[in-house]
Amino acid sequence: MAGSVPIEDYKELVLFLGTAGVVVPLFSRLKISPVLGFLGAGALLGPFGLARLIHNAPWLHWVTFPNKEEISHFAEFGVVFLLFTIGIELSWERLRALRRFVFGLGSLQVFLSTLALSAIAYISTQNILFSAIIGLTLSLSSTAIVLPVLAEEKRLQSPAGRMSFAVLLFQDLAVAPILFTVTILSSGKSDNMTMSFLLTFAQAAVSVLLIVGAGRLILRPIFKLAANTLSQEFFMAACLLVVLLTSFLAALSGLSMSLGAFIAGLLLAETEYRRAILATIEPFKGLLLGLFFMTVGMDLDVTRLFARPWPILTAAISLIAVKALIVYFLGRAYKLTRSVSLETALVLGPAGEFAFIIIGSAVAAKLFPDRLAQSILLLATITMVMIPFLARIGARIGTRMARRKALADTNTAVANAPVQATGHVIVIGFGRVGQLVSEMLGRHNIPFIVIDADPTRVTNARKAGHPVYFGDSSTPTLLHACGIEHARALVITIDGPKTAEQIVATARGWRPDLTIVARARDAKHATHLYEMGVTDAVPESIEASLQLSEAVLVDIGVPMGIVLASIHERRDEFRDILNPKKDKNLSKRTEFKARRKNTEAKKEATSALPPPASSEPDESPDEPAASMQTSAGAA
Repeated sequence: MAGSVPIEDYKELVLFLGTAGVVVPLFSRLKISPVLGFLGAGALLGPFGLARLIHNAPWLHWVTFPNKEEISHFAEFGVVFLLFTIGIELSWERLRALRRFVFGLGSLQVFLSTLALSAIAYISTQNILFSAIIGLTLSLSSTAIVLPVLAEEKRLQSPAGRMSFAVLLFQDLAVAPILFTVTILSSGKSDNMTMSFLLTFAQAAVSVLLIVGAGRLILRPIFKLAANTLSQEFFMAACLLVVLLTSFLAALSGLSMSLGAFIAGLLLAETEYRRAILATIEPFKGLLLGLFFMTVGMDLDVTRLFARPWPILTAAISLIAVKALIVYFLGRAYKLTRSVSLETALVLGPAGEFAFIIIGSAVAAKLFPDRLAQSILLLATITMVMIPFLARIGARIGTRMARRKALADTNTAVANAPVQATGHVIVIGFGRVGQLVSEMLGRHNIPFIVIDADPTRVTNARKAGHPVYFGDSSTPTLLHACGIEHARALVITIDGPKTAEQIVATARGWRPDLTIVARARDAKHATHLYEMGVTDAVPESIEASLQLSEAVLVDIGVPMGIVLASIHERRDEFRDILNPKKDKNLSKRTEFKARRKNTEAKKEATSALPPPASSEPDESPDEPAASMQTSAGAA
């Protein structure tokens, strides 16, 4: 009926969608993680922000969230969808490969962090129970913030990203026993804790096996049925059903909902529907994660922070420092590099979203005072807000540490490397182009060494046995260390035009006679490189056009010999146009050679065609042989 729509019931949904529509584009344009935007929006519009002014300005009711509980149960699904997408991007093989870090590094991190934080908390609370809950709560990190931040920076597949994921995965597994411990303590059944824990782990193991077994039986048929309908709506419904059903089953078994979704993702990772499921789930995951971050921001009481800033900030920094030190030394004990250990330590130092669940359960069970709970949640929220900044700091410091180590290794390796006295080739850059150039040099048994400025790439290449060294190729000292005085050629494969020009200028200063082949971005850049003195400049756009032309001519039936000759001729024409310093007489000779190759290719292609049928041949069988001999003698 007109006029009977309860607008009040849709206020939170409309306000959240409006906030998302503003936060994501604005922060993306500013190159800031949207996570911070959602956290800030939650703090601004939440019960501790503008919502507390509703009594003075009633109209704020329509643009704020006075009651966080109205949307919190939807926000929990953000973490569920996040773990599902992580699981579907993994596989059982990769999980097995990480088991040493999941159950080794992860378990030690939780255990040692809990001991250290509980001991520190006991100094303030003088209560063993409160201290234990605080230690368990703050020992966990934020899966919902760390993984998206690493994914946005394209570092999730880096060594630090994999180690962070391994530790976070164990922490997710540890949530169920922690919550069960709180339940046991609240019920007063602490006299038989060992047996209770054994029963809990047995129940969890049986539940996981049942979910895995049932998933292997029914998941593939469900998605096959959905795919056969050719209905995108039905396929989307199947995706949502699987995520929610496995989450609910895990929750009913005493596990966390996110763990059930993660198991479902692992099962679907091996199916042929993996890519389609990821594309379907991604929009839901992004929106629900944004909603979750807003609810986390709503717990941030900025007024309490302003009232006592230094004690709270000191506690936050201390928490991050204690956990980071533990993770760093554990990483070094597991033979991780200093840079990887540092990056992992900084992103895992802050607290996580499970603090709100654990502390909430403890307060509901009357095991934890409400005032102390608010302080702990504020502390956890402040540290979570710092995660994007800590991730950037860790990446920069880690990169510098890796560069220093790679540079030190390079100086030692270059000094001890058996550089060829003459005839070796120096390749600048070991990306996709540099790797292919190096491979072709190796196939022709031409000695070479490679210089690259990415320490991670250098480390991986050296582990694979490639002669790759770290350093800035534009510096004369490094080129001298690589033996540029006796090098046969210099190949520049990097994409940066300015850096390539600096390398050319430096190399020409050392060796005016050196053969230099450089990668150019376009024709204009190639002309500039020719003016600087390169022997050959290879423009990407022109080479791509020539390769496309060659492919289409061959595919439509033009003989290969004619095509190759014409492609070589056109390439030489481009070189004449782009190289203003090229000798004109040399250009004419090159043109003459190209035309002769073209003519010979046409003759070769024509001779390959079958001879026309004729009943009366004009020549005797001996005449072709004689003419061939005459031609050979003339040649």
